Amino acid sequence: MKTGTVFYKMSGSGNDFVMFDGRHTSAEELTPEAIVAVCDRRMGIGADGVGLLEPSGADGIDFRFRFWNRDGTAGPMCGNGALCATRLAVQLELARPDAEVRFETSAGLHLGRLVGDRSEIVLPDCPSPAAAPAVRTVAGEECPTLVTPSVPHLVLTVADVEAVAVAERGPLLRRDPATGAGGANVNWMSPAGDGSWKMRTFERGVEGETLACGTGAVACALTLGRRGLAASPARLWTRSGLPLDVSFDSGPSTASSIRLAGEGRLVFRGIMQSLPTQSHPSA
Repeated sequence: MKTGTVFYKMSGSGNDFVMFDGRHTSAEELTPEAIVAVCDRRMGIGADGVGLLEPSGADGIDFRFRFWNRDGTAGPMCGNGALCATRLAVQLELARPDAEVRFETSAGLHLGRLVGDRSEIVLPDCPSPAAAPAVRTVAGEECPTLVTPSVPHLVLTVADVEAVAVAERGPLLRRDPATGAGGANVNWMSPAGDGSWKMRTFERGVEGETLACGTGAVACALTLGRRGLAASPARLWTRSGLPLDVSFDSGPSTASSIRLAGEGRLVFRGIMQSLPTQSHPSA
């Protein structure tokens, strides 16, 4: 990437991103190598992923949101990334602060809006959560469920998410054959004791635990609704301690009217000077 590139560091409940304005930075500049370098927390800016807001040529569409995981792979969508993109689109005057934001993704059309100091997005309808008994669980991991709110997720219920060995279990479950060829993000959830739920997520593409996952919160909420354990709206407490709120309608085969609300915060604006160069393999 060229010297002088402007970037925006953003946080979605601790799920953090480096975002770029597509009018000045092209997708061709965001090579897998550049994305890995940008996301490096010691030698780069540091992030769970990279987002690009491109102008859309379609009528009634404010922008196209493209997303890459920190390992350089493209993702179809990112819930917290989209909450951040909604906020940034208004900041960049790609969208109006007092109107609904409409943006394209590889997972379809999404809507967004600002609600006070939070962002809210509307996700497309998705198939209802499905039981996945073939997933190779261990003692304490119950009711494995697969659901795809724009991104595939595996949801497991546990007694206490604090006791889950995420670094150990995550890589195994993320690639469990029952989740499909591309694998899935993995979410563990447990009751918080006041009607809300706590969650932890191991994200594919990050290949580690993140402090929050927007589509993961949706997957958990839809699973809870399907099992009659929570009504809409459902509140999920993320690893960062910040909440994500999900409203939805549960049908027999389809979940609809899905809304996700949470933090979409601009942390700082910066100017790229350089990225780390490739080091010798022995370094």
